[in-house]
Amino acid sequence: MPPNLTLHEQRTLGCLLEKEALTPEAYPLTTNSLRLACNQKTSREPVLELTEAEVVAALNSLKGRDLVQARTDARATRYAHSVEKTAALDSAQRAVLALLLVRGPQTAGELRGRSGRMHEFATPAEAEQVLEGLAARQDGAWARRLDRRPGEKEHRWAHCLDGGIDAGALSQALEIDRIGELEARVARLEQELEALRAGLAHREAPQQGG
Repeated sequence: MPPNLTLHEQRTLGCLLEKEALTPEAYPLTTNSLRLACNQKTSREPVLELTEAEVVAALNSLKGRDLVQARTDARATRYAHSVEKTAALDSAQRAVLALLLVRGPQTAGELRGRSGRMHEFATPAEAEQVLEGLAARQDGAWARRLDRRPGEKEHRWAHCLDGGIDAGALSQALEIDRIGELEARVARLEQELEALRAGLAHREAPQQGG
């Protein structure tokens, strides 16, 4: 069965899979390099702001599941995924899984367009075939096809390492939280600005009496 991972664990594992293919010269990754990869502002959905402690906690949990291994040399401890201990995945499957873990649900066409540096799919149909293979694995589905939403022409696919949580709903909830936080900040700034204006008006008012 595929592991049931938290959002932080999903992002950490996805980045290790991604960076193994994209930057092999810097792989395995240090904790700081992995934190920067997890918190990239591009090619990530949702955008996260993980602390080093949160990355370390995710790594420790993944190590306990045989999904990550640590390698220590004279300079630093570096981390690599060890997904092969849990499931034999080829390069095409690892590329698709990495993209689903770091970017959420996507169509076969989107996955084909975004996977070029990790694995070259000739057509969207070829990517779809890999996804169907992940969905039909005997050890349990690692990917699932989502129902089309109104206005969508293609089905999107999601990974199954989340215990069945709707990744789209999770992303929407996180976005709502971010909007609420921004609105609270704006309200505080408006209050501070109003207080400053009142203070300036008091200073500039003509002195009475005397």
